[in-house]
Amino acid sequence: MSANLSSHARSPMWQGITDGLPFVLVILPFGVLFGVLAAEAGLNMFEALSFSIVVIAGAAQFTALQLLGEHVPTLLVLTSALAVNLRMVMYSASLTPHLGAAPLWQRVFIAYFTIDQSYACAVAAYERNPGWSVPQKVTYFFATVAMICPLWYLSTAFGAWLGNGVPDGLALDFAVPITFIAMIGPMLTTGAHRAAALTSVVLSLIFNFLPFNLGLIVAGIGAMIIGAQVELWLERRAPVQAGKGARQ
Repeated sequence: MSANLSSHARSPMWQGITDGLPFVLVILPFGVLFGVLAAEAGLNMFEALSFSIVVIAGAAQFTALQLLGEHVPTLLVLTSALAVNLRMVMYSASLTPHLGAAPLWQRVFIAYFTIDQSYACAVAAYERNPGWSVPQKVTYFFATVAMICPLWYLSTAFGAWLGNGVPDGLALDFAVPITFIAMIGPMLTTGAHRAAALTSVVLSLIFNFLPFNLGLIVAGIGAMIIGAQVELWLERRAPVQAGKGARQ
């Protein structure tokens, strides 16, 4: 009996569910907050829910909503939201070696459900379990979002239904920074990661004066450039260090 329980606990599906479960604690207030802000911006519950279902990217949704509220030109709103979501391109490239051999219909849904939380869980789990087959990796990936995404939709709808009824003292916006700290913190494992994170913070503060949140776009582009350059530098340096170690 204990052997069966241990095998169940190690299964990709169970690992995915348990790894994704902690994010529920911040997804719920995060979704409610978006729904409330969407209602305040003039969207009804159906429009707010559709926004979350179609875009399914909280950071881009908040960016677009803020810019729409400031009556920013639509083209700039779309450009800003796209820039915020450029990280998904890097996520896809990182997941392709693990999930690229999956059937097309699965890859379509994987692309849709590639969010910060599912990516953070997946890359860590695939490193811990190098022997997993492609079907096992796919199972784990979908298990991570089994609760996160439905609750994101429901909390958005609930927030939009609440509308302006949320008390001002209820600081739901705490969920935004906590979510990204929880995801990004454990992933800063290399010099390139840390350099990119530091660069993004510094540049976002320096260019905070730019209108329409353009400072975030500058910070994102700068962080990607610095991170890539640091990674190349470390790759070139590794053989040199290995040679020195061998001679010693």
